Amino acid sequence: MHSKIIKYVLYDILRNKIVIAYTLFLFAVSLSLFQLEDNPSKAVLSLLNIILIVVPLVSVVFSTIHFYNSYEFIELLVAQPLPRNKILLSEYGGLAIAFSLSFYVGVGLPILFFSPNSTGFMLLLAGIILSLIFVSLAFLAAVITRDKAKGIGMALMVWFYFALLYDGLVLFILFAFRDYPLEKTTIALACLNPIDLGRILILLKMDVSALMGYTGAVYQQVLGNQAGILGATGIMLLWAVVPLGIAVSVFAKKDL
Repeated sequence: MHSKIIKYVLYDILRNKIVIAYTLFLFAVSLSLFQLEDNPSKAVLSLLNIILIVVPLVSVVFSTIHFYNSYEFIELLVAQPLPRNKILLSEYGGLAIAFSLSFYVGVGLPILFFSPNSTGFMLLLAGIILSLIFVSLAFLAAVITRDKAKGIGMALMVWFYFALLYDGLVLFILFAFRDYPLEKTTIALACLNPIDLGRILILLKMDVSALMGYTGAVYQQVLGNQAGILGATGIMLLWAVVPLGIAVSVFAKKDL
């Protein structure tokens, strides 16, 4: 039954016009950038800036709206002799697979054709993990409140905080405490934002960490080796697992 729910959700989402348009948009942008730039690395850098904004935004907003639109279906499943955690995980599985497939088709295929190297694969991995993270955060926002407008507002605030507001706060902290050694603090602050963490991993793979100034040297020292990359990837995966675990726990006790 668990796999049947995932298949149903996946099939329903993959036919959605918004998801199809999202996939085509990513494909068109990726293809255009690779054809416009002579150097594939420059195209990857340009694509990175678009992905870090668009992928989290679409993932979190669409997933939140989908959850609320599927509420009657979820209530029907809850009425069946099915564990609530499996119901929610099945919904998440369908959405996560759909957005991963969309990203793979939209961005992965051009990367495999134009830039089949470690940088391209890191971009592909980071984009898929960011999709999983923001679907997870969307579920947490939707489970916390029954009000659709409030849930969508919370999801948008999460995206706004991580994509736009967080960098300003970090710069303020670094500037305010510039007279103190902040190497460990800089790494810790990066780990608190999955979007920044994905950006750093890709820039390190491109060997352009010098563009990030002093902090780039710190990132290169701590995250520039294999162990650092695996550790940062693991932290990004935690950003997907922890919010989903909290959402499952809340959903299991929630009065629908």
